[in-house]
Amino acid sequence: MGLYAEIKEDFSNAYKNDPALTSKINFLFNYPGVWAVVWYRIAHRLYNANFKRLSRVIMGLSQMLTNIDLHPAAKIGKRVFIDHGTGVVIGETCIIEDDVLIYQGVTLGGVSLNHGKRHPTVRSGAVLGAGAKILGNITIGKNAKIGANSVVVKDVPDDATAIGIPAHVIEKGRCKDPFMHNMLPDINKEMFEYMLKRVAVLEHILVKDNKELLDQDLELEKIYESFITAMKN
Repeated sequence: MGLYAEIKEDFSNAYKNDPALTSKINFLFNYPGVWAVVWYRIAHRLYNANFKRLSRVIMGLSQMLTNIDLHPAAKIGKRVFIDHGTGVVIGETCIIEDDVLIYQGVTLGGVSLNHGKRHPTVRSGAVLGAGAKILGNITIGKNAKIGANSVVVKDVPDDATAIGIPAHVIEKGRCKDPFMHNMLPDINKEMFEYMLKRVAVLEHILVKDNKELLDQDLELEKIYESFITAMKN
């Protein structure tokens, strides 16, 4: 596919992925992610043609205009959409395949100063939630979803959902609607619910078998309440 065809496809893809895009004027001033990718398409070809300094200048100007740091040596496939885009960082050895959706604040960064592949590979159809940090030479599988603000340092399988710091795979099986970020499970809430239920069970056992311990607990509770009252006065 030629350069013009790639850029035309990037523009068309923006209309497909964002229902808020209703006019060309809106597109011109409010879609930095699309413009960053367009400038990348040009700079990447110059970089591969050994015009590396010129390509870095182009992407430097693009960064000032879009607030997106995108290295011209990175490999970005077709129909990649950076939504809003502010704060996105894509490193030199990143590989992003077709139809990937990237939200604002995402970092595809390295954890090594060694030469060679040191940035992530994102397979086709993946969705990277706002603020996600994906670090190192790891692979995000096809159609995988990364939750907002997650920190990913290990591979994520195909059709999986990963959330947390550090991120853990909490669900496998392709999500029917990749845009439904509000449907991600709250693993902290689930853990607290488990702990509260567990404590309730243990308390029931203690009360049933150790009435003396219950009386001591009530006495301690009274002492604690008296202490709190004295502190307030």
